[in-house]
Amino acid sequence: MDLSRRDLLSAAGAAALGATLGREALAQGLEMARIVTGFAPGGSTDAVCRRVAEKLAPAYARAVMVDNRPGAGGQIAVTHVKGAAPDGSTLLLTPMAILGVYPHTYSRLAYDPVADLAPVSMAVSYDLAFAVGPMVPESVRTLPEYLAWCKGSPTRALFGSPAMGSTLHFTGILLGRAAGVELTHVGFRGAQAAMMDLIGGQIPAVCAPVGDLLKYATAGKCRLLGTSGALRSRFTPNVATFAEQGYKDMAFSEWYGFYLPARASAAAVQKLNTALRQALTAPEVSEALAQLGLEAKPSSPQQLAAALKADAQRWGAVVRSIGFSAES
Repeated sequence: MDLSRRDLLSAAGAAALGATLGREALAQGLEMARIVTGFAPGGSTDAVCRRVAEKLAPAYARAVMVDNRPGAGGQIAVTHVKGAAPDGSTLLLTPMAILGVYPHTYSRLAYDPVADLAPVSMAVSYDLAFAVGPMVPESVRTLPEYLAWCKGSPTRALFGSPAMGSTLHFTGILLGRAAGVELTHVGFRGAQAAMMDLIGGQIPAVCAPVGDLLKYATAGKCRLLGTSGALRSRFTPNVATFAEQGYKDMAFSEWYGFYLPARASAAAVQKLNTALRQALTAPEVSEALAQLGLEAKPSSPQQLAAALKADAQRWGAVVRSIGFSAES
C-alpha cells in the first residue's frame, strides 16, 4: 500500500509539474511562429500577415514569419494548418470564403472548417463594391441606372470579378436578379487582371473589394456605383450602399480570420487572441491596413465562430439558389 501510494503521489506530482512547465512555456513565448496564408506575396492577405507578424514578435514568439502556401484557392494552407502541431506556433490567416463558401461549392474538401480548426480572432473586415468603367456612359451613376442600361443589350450585361465562385461573383448575380436582369459573370485570376480589363474598356463592370478599386476610382478611371456594407464605407463616404439603393437584403461585409489547429488548448487560443488584439489595435497597423481599404477588427474566438456560422448559412443558401458548383 505504501509503495502504491508513493507511485500515485509521484505520478500526480509529475503531471502537475508537466502542466506547470507547459503553462510557463506558453507564458514565455515561442521561439518561432508562422502565419500561414494560402495566397502569394503581394496581395492583401499577405499584407495583413506581414503587418501582424511584425507586432507579434518578440512578445508572442521571438521570431514570426509569413508562410505563403498558394494553391487550390487557399485550400492548401488550410490543410497544412489542420495537421500542424497545436502548440500555437502555426497560425492560419484565411478569407471567410475558404471556410464558409467552399463547403457549398465543392463536393469534397480535405478539411472540415469547424472540426479541424480552432477560431482565434477576426483580423480585418472590408466591403465589396460594384464599379463601372469607360464602356458605360458617364450618365450612369447608380446601380439602378446601370442595371436599366444593361437591359438595352445582352452584350452590356457582363461583369467581372477576381474569382469564379467567390462572394464577389455571387453578389453581381444577386444584384442583377433583384432588378430582373441576367448578368453574365466573367471570372478573372485576381483583382488586377479584372481591373485592367475594366479600365481598358474590355468589360463594362467589376465587383471587387473596395480596397482594390480605390486608386482607380480616385484617378477617375472607374466609377463606384455602390458598396455592400450595412453603412457607407469610411473609404467611400460619397458612395451609397446597395441597401440605400433599394437592395435591402444585400448588406454584408467580408472578413479574414485567424485560426489554430483544432487540438490547440484553450490557453494557447487565449494567448494568441490577446497578442492579436494588441497587434491589430496598434495605430501603425490599423493605419497601414486602412491604406488597403481594410478595417482592423479583432474579436473573441466565440464571435469569430458565430460570424463563420452565419456567413456559411447565408452564402450556402445563395449558392444553392444559383446552382453553382466549382467542379462543373
